[in-house]
Amino acid sequence: MRISEIFYSVQGEGGLMGVPSIFVRTTGCNLRCSWCDTPYTSWQPEGEEISIDGILARTAEYAAARHVVLTGGEPMIAPGIAELASRYRELGMHITFETAGTVFAPVACDLMSISPKLANSTPEGPFRQQHERLRLQPEVLRRLTGEFDYQLKFVIAKREDLAEAQQVIDAVQAPAHKVVLMPEGTSADVLNERGAWVAELCKQYGYRFSPRLHVYLYGNRRGT
Repeated sequence: MRISEIFYSVQGEGGLMGVPSIFVRTTGCNLRCSWCDTPYTSWQPEGEEISIDGILARTAEYAAARHVVLTGGEPMIAPGIAELASRYRELGMHITFETAGTVFAPVACDLMSISPKLANSTPEGPFRQQHERLRLQPEVLRRLTGEFDYQLKFVIAKREDLAEAQQVIDAVQAPAHKVVLMPEGTSADVLNERGAWVAELCKQYGYRFSPRLHVYLYGNRRGT
């Protein structure tokens, strides 16, 4: 498998925020978000080929960890991802997938963390058409939310984004406690400013609020 990075940190987003977790980041993505914070897995994908046994050997170094996060890029398109997830299931690990929800794969998973991409993610330039065509796949979202425990995590850059998020929420009939709103940003100042009014939206609609804990702890850098 082509892997961008493997590291041990605390989960920075969503319902498991703060939980010590091993992150296995695949490289390669079918989208090109304008605000992507891991361009080395999408816009300029990079990484090294590592066997599944090699990946497991590296993560075995973190003996205290009981949670693993398979992320990207888009991990659901990574060759070998189903086998890797199954191997982690055999080890008794809690498995989270971080996905945009555009592709379904029959994987072992305890939490499908789905981040449907809103219009605020669409880039200008040659990738615009592909991104806009693929970013929302209602049938895939319904299948993912029907077959796995899940959370729907939306990146909110402006108040108007909530209307589009609500259309997705309604399409999959997600209950409020499954919905997470998160401010867009890669600096503490921006997250603080946007987070203040995103939290108010959560209070109004009964959704969960998530900061980006890893940005506050470590800044916007790799391996965190």
